[in-house]
Amino acid sequence: MTTFGKSTFDTSIYAAFRPTCPRSLFDFIFRYHERNKGARWDRPVDLGCGTGQATVELTPFNCSGYPEENASGAQSLPFLEDSSVDLVIAGMPLVRLIYSEFRFTRYPSLTQKIKTYSQGVDPLHSVGPYWQQPGRSILENHLVKVPDGNEVSSLHTFHQRNPTNAENPPRGDIAVQFWKDLKEGAEREDGRAVEGHDEVDIKCSLALMMVKRA
Repeated sequence: MTTFGKSTFDTSIYAAFRPTCPRSLFDFIFRYHERNKGARWDRPVDLGCGTGQATVELTPFNCSGYPEENASGAQSLPFLEDSSVDLVIAGMPLVRLIYSEFRFTRYPSLTQKIKTYSQGVDPLHSVGPYWQQPGRSILENHLVKVPDGNEVSSLHTFHQRNPTNAENPPRGDIAVQFWKDLKEGAEREDGRAVEGHDEVDIKCSLALMMVKRA
């Protein structure tokens, strides 16, 4: 059972802060799909849909009723009949790949803090030791070797194993500490206080692969 299926996992917070892809990306995919001879717009499938950030972008499809959710491994989808699906997307699960690829375009010196927070080895000051292994290492190695396995939220696991961390004044829990470290780093580089309305650009890698049945 994955971390995301546990009753202690807060899906509303997860959905609110989960990265999303721009609408222009989905429009690009739909244009690719419509170029196929006899393209249908009846049944799309969103693999690893999570809380549905990508699912809701499938508006061009003539879906009737409510979306249907099924659980299975990605290597086998027994609930789908052959030739019954018009489009398959699997975008949001790949967001796991980019945690170590985030870049601060304006504050490049702070990029290392992301890696330290996400991939560090200190069990009290990094969520690195709480990723499910070997899955996380395989992701960081660009999926060279992919075994069967489940995904996991390292921050959720960190809080389960360190329940008093959230009561850590004045810095707050590990996620708040991470955010404050970034804020203070930006203040040092700018020579001024960072206000709540200030914006910071974060750059991450995005790869798009589209295939069609011959």
